[in-house]
Amino acid sequence: MVAHTVLLDFTVPSSQVMDVEKRANLKANITNVLEEYFVGLKNLTESNVNGSLLILFTGPKGSLITVRAYPEGLVTVNIEYYKQDDEDAILDFKQWEYLEADVAMALNSQRSKRLPPVRRGTIYELYLTLSDERLLEYDIDKLVFEARSPYQKVQICHSKSLGNMLILDELQNMSEADLIYTETLMQRGKENYEGKEIVILGGGDGGLLWELLKENPKHVTMLEIDDVVMKACSQYMRSVCGDCLDKRKTSNYEIIVGDCMKTLTHMIEEGRQFDYVFGDLTDIPISTSPHGDAWDFIRLILNASMKVLKPTGKYMTHGNGTSCPESLTMYEDVLQQLAVPVKFTKDVAFIPSFFENWVFYQVSLK
Repeated sequence: MVAHTVLLDFTVPSSQVMDVEKRANLKANITNVLEEYFVGLKNLTESNVNGSLLILFTGPKGSLITVRAYPEGLVTVNIEYYKQDDEDAILDFKQWEYLEADVAMALNSQRSKRLPPVRRGTIYELYLTLSDERLLEYDIDKLVFEARSPYQKVQICHSKSLGNMLILDELQNMSEADLIYTETLMQRGKENYEGKEIVILGGGDGGLLWELLKENPKHVTMLEIDDVVMKACSQYMRSVCGDCLDKRKTSNYEIIVGDCMKTLTHMIEEGRQFDYVFGDLTDIPISTSPHGDAWDFIRLILNASMKVLKPTGKYMTHGNGTSCPESLTMYEDVLQQLAVPVKFTKDVAFIPSFFENWVFYQVSLK
């Protein structure tokens, strides 16, 4: 049971909107076509908004049809209606195609476009975004888990093609199809973790901890603030995290629940050092400059991490999508401005549930 919104766009000469007589003809042509497809179409209101024509119609089953013609020659037709699960759509797929074609012909439109129905009001997150905030529609068919922790909205949804997916504050984080994410983050096959001491900052889905434990490290300490995330993943993402989130402490790993900066500070005070530190926290922010709370947090984490690295150690982290080159460049500038000189390499992998190439960094002390 969701609201469906169908969006149609048409391009006409601007004179069809600006000229009073031609505008009346445009309105009549659109109305005539709509009456053919929507039985009982009624004109609710008509007005002029900043030089654009705005018409509201009601149609069958309580549908609302909005027609807007902009002075620049863009004409939009938006149809919104509510659909029960067992109810047919107002028009079927082919009928929407015919409607678009008939309106385009009636307007002598230079070009037209129809977007698939946008479904609003679902209990699961159907639409998520790429790293640069472009919209993606997922084949999600079930909400598996939902809760609000003290820190964020936590959801696990099921995708027909990706399996269960962890979604935090409506941002995709990890799916059961994303092993490549973890393997690229840890540079599997390129780094030797056997007998090494490791710190993970974040990593609440447990995927990184689970894969690192397969490499026979000496000890892994994971610092995660959100217990709700770990409990949800332990129950519903076991193909990602195995059973490593079931216990908080064993002979070769420990999970500390709390603010990772507080624990990092204690480690620095105690003079502890590690072979690897993983930053599995927030993505690189999308911004016009490297300033603000998120960037300050990144600098804080980076500088603290360098203090607990052994001289031969490495800081491993994820960056952002390759579609965000400006933010990636800003991050690399931040790396060059840390309190201690560092060098870095990077790798790229296509992450299935992100639907894009993602950049990963390997940072070491000079």
